[in-house]
Amino acid sequence: MECMTTHQQQTILVVDDEKTIREVVRKYLERENFRVVEATSGTQVLDYLHQTEPDLIVLDIMLPGVDGFEITRSLRNGEDDGFLSIGNDIPIIMLTARTGELDRIFGFELGADDYVVKPFSPRELVMRVKAVLRRHQPIAATQVMERADFPHFSIEFGSRSVTVGDATITLPAKEFELLSFMVKNPRQVFSRAQLLDHVWGYDYYGDDSTVTVHICRLRDKLEPDPSKPRYFQTVWGAGYKFESHDDD
Repeated sequence: MECMTTHQQQTILVVDDEKTIREVVRKYLERENFRVVEATSGTQVLDYLHQTEPDLIVLDIMLPGVDGFEITRSLRNGEDDGFLSIGNDIPIIMLTARTGELDRIFGFELGADDYVVKPFSPRELVMRVKAVLRRHQPIAATQVMERADFPHFSIEFGSRSVTVGDATITLPAKEFELLSFMVKNPRQVFSRAQLLDHVWGYDYYGDDSTVTVHICRLRDKLEPDPSKPRYFQTVWGAGYKFESHDDD
């Protein structure tokens, strides 16, 4: 009997104003048993997201009307900017002809999970879709460490929630995965390449600047003074470590 793909069919929203690109991406994703829906503009994306949530978005940046950066910002921050006010961590792979490093960093800062530059390999894009979806899976119920408490914040691993003061916040998937890994490995120094391997996975194709971006975002959200990090410390010339301050 021929082996078949066993994953439950997941929905991918493909957003691009170029018909040829949408058709190629659809063809390769459907070969892998994904359900594909398409949008050609930012307005169509927002209309769709007000009704339902896909499992992942392949998102062009240069769209007519609301661009991909604005859509990502609204999704991640839940800002009521007249377009969208959802605020969630639907995985996003940005697909764009903009090749500059600042554009990539800006995309990661907004909360994108990956960044693919045109022209691209459709097979590689499908592999990245699978990798991002795997990384976005919830932590297993058998997770040994269920909770971690620190003077300024606490983590519930099962629900993937973080409490800062009296407020409970939901971190984007990759921020939570990075936080979890570092908390579970306190006082160990990891290079950016090692953090990419452990958190993003060996099949990640982006550059290691995304680690720095995510560390900075965690500092901004969890440190009492981000300019003087207490928990997420830089070890110059080596990488980063999480200092738990258990002996304070």
